[in-house]
Amino acid sequence: MERAVASLSVAVFLACAVFGQSTETPPAFEIADIHGSAHGPNQYMRGGAIRGGRYELRTATIVDLIATAYGVSAEKVYGGPSWLEMDRFDVIAKAPADATKEMVKPMLQALLADRFKLVVHNDSKPVPAYALTVGKHPTLKKSDGTGETGCKNQPNQAAGRSGPIQAGVPTFPFSCRNMTMAAFAEALRNDIPAFQYLGNNLVVDKTGLEGSWDFDFKFTLRGGPMASSADVITIFDAVDKQLGLKLDPGNVPMPVIVVDSVNRTPSGNVPGVAERLPVVLAPTGFEVAMVKPTDPDAKGMMGIRIQRGGQVTITGITLKTVIQQAWGLTDDMLVGAPKWLDTDHFDIIAKAPTAGPEAGASSGGGDVDFDSVWLMMRSLLADRFKLATHMEERPVPAYTLLAVKPKLKTADPASRTKCKEGPASLDAKDPRNANPSLSRLITCQNMTMAQFADRLQSLAGGYIHSPVLDATGLEGAFDFTLSFSPAGMFNNRGRGGDAQPASAATTEAPDPGAGLTLLEAMEKQLGLKLQPEKRPISVLVIDHVEQKPTDN
Repeated sequence: MERAVASLSVAVFLACAVFGQSTETPPAFEIADIHGSAHGPNQYMRGGAIRGGRYELRTATIVDLIATAYGVSAEKVYGGPSWLEMDRFDVIAKAPADATKEMVKPMLQALLADRFKLVVHNDSKPVPAYALTVGKHPTLKKSDGTGETGCKNQPNQAAGRSGPIQAGVPTFPFSCRNMTMAAFAEALRNDIPAFQYLGNNLVVDKTGLEGSWDFDFKFTLRGGPMASSADVITIFDAVDKQLGLKLDPGNVPMPVIVVDSVNRTPSGNVPGVAERLPVVLAPTGFEVAMVKPTDPDAKGMMGIRIQRGGQVTITGITLKTVIQQAWGLTDDMLVGAPKWLDTDHFDIIAKAPTAGPEAGASSGGGDVDFDSVWLMMRSLLADRFKLATHMEERPVPAYTLLAVKPKLKTADPASRTKCKEGPASLDAKDPRNANPSLSRLITCQNMTMAQFADRLQSLAGGYIHSPVLDATGLEGAFDFTLSFSPAGMFNNRGRGGDAQPASAATTEAPDPGAGLTLLEAMEKQLGLKLQPEKRPISVLVIDHVEQKPTDN
């Protein structure tokens, strides 16, 4: 009898447990729209903010979506089919009004499992990474623990501005204070402009040094017209010779996400999905903005910086460049620009409106969507420069990709289809070390010529201003590496419709410090040719623009 009662009790307990589990509803989006991304020159993931219950990710690969959903870097997503880093999707979903970015992660996981039938598991694998280690004679100074933590670009004393020193090769001096080695390893990947050397690879602290430290260092960028190997201080030399540390390439065991299976095509959207998604109006203008001509005596770093919260800082940039960024244009897609548009430089500091209560708790302290910032910049240009434009179709210089004497290696069809900046592996020979003027190094893997032609506009936008057509006739997929100089080194040589095919004279091995255009590099290194022609595309026509902005 006691045994029967005990069995009954166990059965009741199990039933309650099963019932309790069944009533738990896993977090999920109320509704979601998933569709293939529109083709464009800027193929990288954008979005991630949540406003008024509307969550958006655009031009995201499956690797991007997995990395976002599981809170890992893309380098830690392993396995899966070859297209995992090639196909791109837009995801627009309805989340609870009070959702945070952390709350959205399991919702995105559930969405990927439901719509793409994604199956993953956790594992540990050796991941390519740079190990930050201690050399023979470290020169770090123990911090007293006071002051602000972090690495900052030191002011250029001659110009009174932060940024690279302009004499010779651009040099970046940094001052790091109250910095742990783990924080320094993270800063090398995210905060210090060392991408030319480190790429997207992880940096892991293996120094064993505890506590916080104070130290200074400086390094140079590749790609300048005077950049011979003797002129360049690489980030590796700076860390080694100035700090007594080392950045050793290798493989470091780390937790990873392994893709077991995934569908290439998501299941269809429910009828009327667009009407059921929250509509959140993006701000149409900046809250405050300062516009002024750049001081001609200033020699600080030129650039465009968009920070979290919608702070936009533009320094020493021509209005033509700002317009191209605001409309997502390449050089030949802008028509009717007066000459001063490409010679007069401006500084712009603007702040997007602070997110209001309707944005929800997820607004991330005022995060503003990247695309919204450029829409606000269009309004600013119309207001302060009286810019008026319209779109129309016009024939512009374009390219067709031809095969001359192909020098391509047949790819492993199971490998990921992708192109990345940098060498194929961390220990591979980097041609930029021998000739730093060839600062662009693109490594493509399992790539068809049609895919390569399609990607060229985003890979080499300084040279390629409109879609490239593939006429190589080459079948199959290939692995190859392409090393060339940035378009800015050559003025008009090798740019757009002014580009000329490489001649026998220009395809000889360049002298150290000499540059090589994209067209020259493709013919010499890959045996491919970009044939110039004209094709009609949509262009932005400037109807009116004033040289002097209205007063602040």
